[in-house]
Amino acid sequence: MARSKPAHLSRGNVLDDLGFPPEQATVLKFKADLYQAILKHARKYSPKQLQVILAEPQPRVSELLNGKIASKSVDKLLYYAGRLGIEAKARFPQSKKQVVRRELAAAAR
Repeated sequence: MARSKPAHLSRGNVLDDLGFPPEQATVLKFKADLYQAILKHARKYSPKQLQVILAEPQPRVSELLNGKIASKSVDKLLYYAGRLGIEAKARFPQSKKQVVRRELAAAAR
């Protein structure tokens, strides 16, 4: 049985694969992780209950539940997390030191 060659090799991070700059990828990843935590807890409530909990009108609750978060700031998502009783904890490991080295090398030229 012949194995087909993958159409695209991933670097392990879809945001990197899509060509986002590291600083933008960091923000998008943080936002996505935060959204997933919010959604996990928000699904325990009805949309009407979420209107009360989040202190938001129905259209904003609907946007949140349907993944329309592009226009939502990290601050707003953190606000929602707090209203849902979620304690937000972030980790900040420096996992991509090559980004810093590249910036320093470019500045030295």
